[in-house]
Amino acid sequence: MTGRPWDHARHCDALEAEAAAFAEVAAGADLEEDVPSCPGWSVAELVRHLGAIHRWAGGTVRVGAPRRLSLRELGVSFPVVPGDHLPWYEEGARRLLEILRAADPDAPVWAWGVDQHARFWSRRMLFETAVHRADLEIACGRVPAVAPEAAADGMDELLENLERAAAFAPKVENLRGDGEVLAFDAADLGSRRLLRLLPDRFEWTRHDGGENAGGADATVRGSASDVFLFLWGRRKLGDPALEFTGDDDLLVHWVENSAI
Repeated sequence: MTGRPWDHARHCDALEAEAAAFAEVAAGADLEEDVPSCPGWSVAELVRHLGAIHRWAGGTVRVGAPRRLSLRELGVSFPVVPGDHLPWYEEGARRLLEILRAADPDAPVWAWGVDQHARFWSRRMLFETAVHRADLEIACGRVPAVAPEAAADGMDELLENLERAAAFAPKVENLRGDGEVLAFDAADLGSRRLLRLLPDRFEWTRHDGGENAGGADATVRGSASDVFLFLWGRRKLGDPALEFTGDDDLLVHWVENSAI
């Protein structure tokens, strides 16, 4: 992959674009419409969720939180009138970007993932927003897509932090095995991510540019965007946009235990 490196500044710029894209789709959406990829949620609840997460992450960085703080501790409030949802969301996204851009990327801040610095949150909020923008587009009958290089960084972000997610998604601890290997191939970028299930953990590696990465017991292959969306559960097993080969049971095991 080429181009500008994925650093804190680039994550902020990409987050700004994703937040604006979410707002644009939300402006034309029915707030009462169901969100198929988030069972039990309406569009209004999706907007509330993302707006709250933006405020939570922004507050966490703003105060340099040494531990996980609750929405209440950070003073997060919600819109009461349905017509206020979109302005409330847009204000939260604007404030989040202000906080992130003013922050020292290397400043120590609590995070649920591996990187305990402010820069964790620009990256995390980019992909939180991208995934929920996809949810919103699915609810509106659109086919979502993520830019290839962003999707590739998003795959890495998920795999880097997935073990830590067991704190709130305990099924992740079931991603164990006896050396079975899953491959996630971004065909448009010529990159492959291999995930090996071990008795007490999993390990993953990325291989770019046709590098000999070895074989796999099961493979998911497609565009970087579609593989990213599969990893986040927004593309399903059997989706015609993707090619699935190898051990079906291993693919099901991944899907059933990787959701966060």
